[in-house]
Amino acid sequence: MKRLHVHVGVADLDRSIHFYSALFGTGPTVRKADYAKWMVEDPRVNFAISSGNHAANGIEHLGIQVEDGPELQEVYGRLKAADRPVLEEGATTCCYAQSEKSWIADPDGVVWEAFFTNGEATIYGDSPQLGALSVNAAENACCVPALPKAAEGCCG
Repeated sequence: MKRLHVHVGVADLDRSIHFYSALFGTGPTVRKADYAKWMVEDPRVNFAISSGNHAANGIEHLGIQVEDGPELQEVYGRLKAADRPVLEEGATTCCYAQSEKSWIADPDGVVWEAFFTNGEATIYGDSPQLGALSVNAAENACCVPALPKAAEGCCG
């Protein structure tokens, strides 16, 4: 079963944790000095926030999280069918987790990731620059690598 992923950059992590904990009716399942994540079942979403060097305020990226390798291959096939450049990042450390992932940007520059998380990590991971593909023109987006040059032309 797939789960929607939303990652939001926030200015004040503690205030945002208080807000989203009230909104979701539960505290975060992961909490670090610069990051928090809720694995909510209703609605089924992996909702994360980060602050500091990892984020610019606003939506960082959206994604589809899967539960196993075959499901990830199915979603990867959908990315390829979307006729947009796909960055196949592969195995990576991001947001205190070990994952396998690929990235794509929609025609308006909204970045999506497709990923399978297969373990925890003790570090946040690298935060490659997103550049002009970000919805909010973030210079330092969480875990979002720059997409291939062909994708950059999409956003004029």
